[in-house]
Amino acid sequence: MTDTVRSQAVAALAEAEKITATILPEANAAQVTLAAAPAPQAEAIRKRMAELDMGNTQSIISFGSAAQQELQVISQQMLEDVKNKDVGPAGDGLRNMVATIRGFSVSELDVRRERSWWEKLLGRAAPFAKFVSKYEEVQGQIDRITETLLQHEHKLLKDIKSLDMLYSKTLDFYDQLALYIAAGEAKLAELDAIDIPAREAAVAAAPENDQVIRAQELRDLRAARDDLERRVHDLKLTRQVTMQSLPSIRLVQENDKSLVTKINSTLVNTVPLWETQLAQAVTIQRSREAAQSIKAANDLTNELLTANAKNLQETNRVVRTEMERGVFDIEAVKQANATLIATINESLAIADAGKAKRAAAEADLTKMEAELRDTLASAKARRDGVGTTTGTAV
Repeated sequence: MTDTVRSQAVAALAEAEKITATILPEANAAQVTLAAAPAPQAEAIRKRMAELDMGNTQSIISFGSAAQQELQVISQQMLEDVKNKDVGPAGDGLRNMVATIRGFSVSELDVRRERSWWEKLLGRAAPFAKFVSKYEEVQGQIDRITETLLQHEHKLLKDIKSLDMLYSKTLDFYDQLALYIAAGEAKLAELDAIDIPAREAAVAAAPENDQVIRAQELRDLRAARDDLERRVHDLKLTRQVTMQSLPSIRLVQENDKSLVTKINSTLVNTVPLWETQLAQAVTIQRSREAAQSIKAANDLTNELLTANAKNLQETNRVVRTEMERGVFDIEAVKQANATLIATINESLAIADAGKAKRAAAEADLTKMEAELRDTLASAKARRDGVGTTTGTAV
């Protein structure tokens, strides 16, 4: 909440307390009479009796209406204000603020929560970034609702002042009705006791040709008297309704004052408390995030120390082992020597086998050569013998 709004809220609170401290007068339910009225009231009653003209019907019908004109002007102004504003906007503003705060989920503070693949796919912010964004959004909403509530508060203060004026005018109208009712009842008593009996005597004393006119005048006076009696009765009903409206005005005022007090309490006390708690939540979360970062760094350092120690141990083992070894391992020399001896023996065996095979082959070749020679010699002998025999026969 800005400093300007806060100062306006404090000023509105002071004005609301001033208006709330105003005590309105109570209505006097007792009906005053001309005989029992003190001198100022008796003079006022006689003044209103003088407004009556029993020969003018309009005078009787409009009797007491003058007191209502100023009240009607104020009532019409208030009705116009009611038409120009929404119904229950202040209550809606308070409910919106509560809903805004309730929508701020502190569970989103868990930075250790891994984003789901769906959140990563949609490019959603990390939990803490989302939390800060939500905090800024809520702060903006609170500021806007605070300004709206302050506007509603000014309207309610204006309504309370208007209701004070309406109550004062209604109470004045209530007292004026009492005077008009007293004047009407006094006029009725005067008519019944003086004017109508005088007209009746005039009818009785009138000549025969004037009696019809005098009788009509008597009838008109009695009719006017009945009209006045009905008008006085209407004024009594109006006074009763007016008496009932006074507590209603006071009740509406009390409700508006209570709402103004609630708005001020919200603006001056609750909203700063909410803002403080939200700011603390962000600060605490940032501290937690920093602590998590430090913890991660320390854990990484420990892991590096442990890993380096293990690597040093393994490397030292390999290096020392290689350093203690000869140029050739004795096992490798023995194996190479055995392999060499086996190779030499194998070569000698192969050479002996080859020599034996060659000797056998030479014997076979000598035998095959002798056999071939014998075969050729035998063939030649048979060819020579065949030729001799053939020549002799020829």
